[in-house]
Amino acid sequence: MTTRAIAIAVLLFLPLPIVIVVLSSFTSAGYLSFPIKGVSLRWYAEFLGSADWLKVLGTSALLALIGALVSTAASFAAAWAVVRHEMRFGTTYETILLTPLIFPHAAIGVIMIVTLSGLGWLGTFTGLILVHCILTIPYAYRPVVAALRKADPALEEAAASLGARPWRTFWLVSLPAVRPGLVTSLLFSFIISFDEVTVTMFLVGPFVMTLPVQVFSEVLESASPIIAAVSAALVLFTSLMVFVLDKVIGIQFFVERD
Repeated sequence: MTTRAIAIAVLLFLPLPIVIVVLSSFTSAGYLSFPIKGVSLRWYAEFLGSADWLKVLGTSALLALIGALVSTAASFAAAWAVVRHEMRFGTTYETILLTPLIFPHAAIGVIMIVTLSGLGWLGTFTGLILVHCILTIPYAYRPVVAALRKADPALEEAAASLGARPWRTFWLVSLPAVRPGLVTSLLFSFIISFDEVTVTMFLVGPFVMTLPVQVFSEVLESASPIIAAVSAALVLFTSLMVFVLDKVIGIQFFVERD
């Protein structure tokens, strides 16, 4: 088998589970099955008509949005200090920022139970925001620092030499130069936060629940086809987000340039 044939086979295999889940969401049976038994929109209607499901969806979306904004802003500030101001011990600082990638998420969950309990934030939305920011900062930092290192500081020096004030130079020169990194950071942080389940399972409470944890609980308890409908809706949402991103900003910003 040629390399080309192997590559095609892999590319066809990767989306296969998604296709099966999407098709399973249209089953008329009361349980997950494939091939499906009859075609029905019953499970989509139950998902969209359920106040509980919509509530956890809204919670996850708001949590991911706030977490992405905070993580991106914090990552930009950190990257600016490391790259533009050549902060001492910058390598050590970067290593500390990336430590959430090193530790197992189960261990982080246990650590955060103790930490949030001491702060009185266990089982609260505030506590989840703090944890999700910690988890997403590594994914937010790398694109921003890479874009900042690629940006030519001579442009900022030229703007300053022409009489531009520091804030104007930052707004009109520095920020647009790192826009690809900021957009990538926001997108990755949002997706990572929205999909996070391992650590969040330790920290949700009776009044705060996220969509991934709710789906995981439903899989353990009933494996209802509504889970497939929720998953299919999330796939559609992600596809639409990428489409809008392409139309508004342009996917070409994610491509490396010489």
